[in-house]
Amino acid sequence: MTKQQIITQIKAKKSFLCVGLDTDLGKIPAHLLKTEDPVFKFNKAIVDATQKYAVAYKPNLAFYEALGLKGWQSLEKTVQYIRTNYPELFLIADAKRGDIGNTSKMYAKAFFENLDFDAVTVAPYMGEDSVTPFLSYPEKWVILLALTSNKGAFDFQFMKENDERLFEKVLKKSSGWGNPENMMYVVGATKAEELAQVRKIIPDHFLLVPGVGAQGGSLQEVAKYGMNKDCGLLVNSSRGIIYAGKGEDFAERAAEAAKEVQQEMEELLRAI
Repeated sequence: MTKQQIITQIKAKKSFLCVGLDTDLGKIPAHLLKTEDPVFKFNKAIVDATQKYAVAYKPNLAFYEALGLKGWQSLEKTVQYIRTNYPELFLIADAKRGDIGNTSKMYAKAFFENLDFDAVTVAPYMGEDSVTPFLSYPEKWVILLALTSNKGAFDFQFMKENDERLFEKVLKKSSGWGNPENMMYVVGATKAEELAQVRKIIPDHFLLVPGVGAQGGSLQEVAKYGMNKDCGLLVNSSRGIIYAGKGEDFAERAAEAAKEVQQEMEELLRAI
């Protein structure tokens, strides 16, 4: 998917919402557990109910890998279902991969050829040659971890050398590996005050912003400091949407939660 296609969808839906499919068998409605594939059944219902309000979906691979082969099959079915029924949606594999070149090449093949995701999250710690294999696919995206929303981010990401923090160095160095047409960055919503500095370094890249909703991040603050002329944001909400309801009407409750976020985003988009 091209950058312009993402922008077109944002304008059409008046939304920059990404729904995280962190599907946990311990949290989905109990009646689904009696079905043949509870994870896919849940995902399908969530996507059908929320797709009019969202521009992207982000399965977190850990929730599928933890279930072994069945989890991987549920993930494949989810991706195939979205591709067939809602081809305009941007699909992110939240996998946080990144290894030596040969290994990264195989990870890229897995997510871009076998599963047909549009993007994969990648850790930058091993440097350029661990990232470039993902960038060799036309119209596919690397989403590089830059500044995360967890409290452990302060362990390393804010370490300073010559008045430059580590996350700033990551942004500056890595921005030359790709470009705004094939690379995005993860910047947590709980670090919204840092978005102004992030935008000074990478003004034109899209940012994937987790941490809004259950983790306490402010959508207003994210938009204030992180939005650019193209919007430039994909704001992720997982638990706050997919677990908005626990009964048989869970999909309807998820749709209501997604619509509420979309309406707030519509107001924010009017500023650009």
